Amino acid sequence: MVYWARQGKENTDQTVKAAIEYAKHNGINHIVVASSSGATAEKFIDCGLQVVCVTYQAGFKNPGQLTMSPETRQRLEQAGIAVLSTTHLMAGLDRALRFKFQGVYPSEIMAYTLRMFGQGVKVCVEVSGMALDAGLIPYGEEIVAVAGSGKGVDTAIVVVPAHSQYFFDTKIKEIICKPREFEHH
Repeated sequence: MVYWARQGKENTDQTVKAAIEYAKHNGINHIVVASSSGATAEKFIDCGLQVVCVTYQAGFKNPGQLTMSPETRQRLEQAGIAVLSTTHLMAGLDRALRFKFQGVYPSEIMAYTLRMFGQGVKVCVEVSGMALDAGLIPYGEEIVAVAGSGKGVDTAIVVVPAHSQYFFDTKIKEIICKPREFEHH
């Protein structure tokens, strides 16, 4: 396990390297990476593993718009990286309730609990479940999930994700790397 001194995109290249090396060394064939623009996902092109890029849903930042350009999505897909744009597992309708009525709702409490390990751990758990629900990774197998704290990545974990309706069956097996110092989002 590696602890970066602090969170941030400056850890991206080393996190990508650590995730790929860990997966290959341990016979894990699938990597799920969170990437809003696709720039981080592009670092996994030709890594020799099955890679899924999970990006923001349409409308996350601006109504009707995706954060990843069509050109980047096409480049990733042509390289064999599946790209998933869908509703965030720990947001969705609970976030709509918070926006409309204020307050805190169950999935947001779950997200904040995971954030005690850092934003990247929360996102790793989230995107791995999203990829499983979309049928893009195999059920019941360890995968490596990679995410960060905004731009780039700084966290990689080994996880056996569960389908969203069985979320609490998710198993975080190992933390490959994460920032030691981080901010709560």
